[in-house]
Amino acid sequence: MIGTNSNPVRIGFYLVPNFSMIAFASAVEPLRMANQLTGTRPYQWQVISSDGQPVACSNGIEIAAQLAAGCEDRFDAVFVCGGVNIHRVEDDIGIQWLRQLDKADMVLGGICTGSYFLAKADLLNGYRCTIHWENMASAREEYPNLVISPELFEMDRNRYSCAGGVAPMDMMLCEIRSKHGAELATRISEQYMCERIRDHNDRQRVPLTQRIGASQPKLAEAVSLMEANIEEPMTLDELSHHVALSRRQLERLFQRYLHCVPTRYYLELRLERARQLLLQTSMPIVDVALACGFISAPHFSKCYRDTFSIPPRDERRRAAGLLGDMQEKSRTN
Repeated sequence: MIGTNSNPVRIGFYLVPNFSMIAFASAVEPLRMANQLTGTRPYQWQVISSDGQPVACSNGIEIAAQLAAGCEDRFDAVFVCGGVNIHRVEDDIGIQWLRQLDKADMVLGGICTGSYFLAKADLLNGYRCTIHWENMASAREEYPNLVISPELFEMDRNRYSCAGGVAPMDMMLCEIRSKHGAELATRISEQYMCERIRDHNDRQRVPLTQRIGASQPKLAEAVSLMEANIEEPMTLDELSHHVALSRRQLERLFQRYLHCVPTRYYLELRLERARQLLLQTSMPIVDVALACGFISAPHFSKCYRDTFSIPPRDERRRAAGLLGDMQEKSRTN
């Protein structure tokens, strides 16, 4: 639980360039509504950036900062708000400031991809954390010693982390519930027309069983095996053996419910993982290929180009160019 029951909780939101606006808003709005519904100010917050200047989020809109990193204002918690291309952010000032806050035993958190930034600052060692599902594979490659869960959010002692989208709202509602009771949290949820307050053990992605129905456990098991064996892909015979079906039966299930053969589905899983690593890390292309089960970089490049209509090297260059254009536009504005 953040802060004490007697004093208003002071929270800082540290904005990283290209942060997710919906994730940031989902974290702030429950606090605002708690203030509105109680008629008091149990929560106070301020926006912080590296230099105190406005920060552009991933949709191009700029948010004004009230403070700069290194400020002497006291907070009960500071949340790093991340977004796309978090691995490209160079911010030594912010990292050093967060390390100073850690020495004061402050609650530090990551929103969307903010956990990546905390990991870069060596502030998640020994803690359970989570990150947006799209960045999970790259974060595990970059920081193999971290315990990264697929849950919506994690609250491990004085480290909070959550996925992007509206997951920060669930995390904040759970925090409000623990501090001020279920009635207030429920009233806030109703104000935002949330069907329910999801708990930390809810998963980020919709399970395959919900998309195809619970009547196909063998298909779900086969897909789970594929997802767990990306670097060393299993053969179709091995998959069939593990799920106790014949090759023909497995192929029919994939054709009926996923509209492709198992080998194609497996290849697309591996290529999607490769695309995440390509765009979210600085791993050499040959290492990306090996991490996703391809025997060579040329074979990987051919498969990638056939699927995404662009070679992996050009994909990475294009992404870097788009980021550079956005940064230049932000500076000129």
